[in-house]
Amino acid sequence: MHDGTDTRSGEQEVLVVRKRRKGIYILPNLFTLGGLFGGFYAVVMAMNGRFDLAAIGVFSAMVLDSLDGRVARMTNTQSAFGEQMDSLSDMVSFGAAPALISYEWALKGLGRWGWVAAFVYCACAALRLARFNVNTGVVDKRYFQGLPSPAAAALVTGFIWIMTDYEVAPTTVAWPMFALALYAGLTMVTNAPFYSFKDVRMKKSVPFAVVILIVLGFAVVTIDPAAVLFGVFVVYGLSGYVVYAWRKIKGQPVSVISTSTDEPDERGLHR
Repeated sequence: MHDGTDTRSGEQEVLVVRKRRKGIYILPNLFTLGGLFGGFYAVVMAMNGRFDLAAIGVFSAMVLDSLDGRVARMTNTQSAFGEQMDSLSDMVSFGAAPALISYEWALKGLGRWGWVAAFVYCACAALRLARFNVNTGVVDKRYFQGLPSPAAAALVTGFIWIMTDYEVAPTTVAWPMFALALYAGLTMVTNAPFYSFKDVRMKKSVPFAVVILIVLGFAVVTIDPAAVLFGVFVVYGLSGYVVYAWRKIKGQPVSVISTSTDEPDERGLHR
């Protein structure tokens, strides 16, 4: 006989919540892996004496590196794994690869001075990437603190590319290669501000003339890719020091650090 009481009232419902399995976002990491392949391909081509293809491999890695972050933001697929993967890929493509290519191309003819220059470049690339990871939250987004590693790689491999195209013997430009490797490496770890182009909004409407200028830019690059691209990155590689000197003259702050940190171990990196 039912007495009107609910026999289930004393029972407690147990909800089983299954944790969502953590995965890896495919799309942005495909671009990162493509950039890593570009750096690996460049090293293999340098070992085979195809330095023009080695340079193209590094420049291809640059294009893919510029896309993976944008794709992740556009598709809302940012992750800590992707950030670490991108940093490791950059170290291979823009740190180790240019150092090895430049050494194989001309620096090994200088003996110990050659491998010292290659190592300094590689070490500075590692230091620059580590500092970038540490300072991500405190640096003014409009500027890079020091020359970004892709631009440094473009200076080194772009010089090799243009010399190869003009059939210049590596032995005749070994010391200029030495100087350029040191300049690119040390500039990566300076505090000179280099414009990041991160405030350029791709979704914002632009005048029709801007589209025409972009098309003309691509046309100019196709005339002589090695010379044009190398020239562009030479200008960019000097721009940070120009901005630094201009701010000094005007009495403006030269540091790109926008805020401070409370972490004692990181204070020295933000000066």
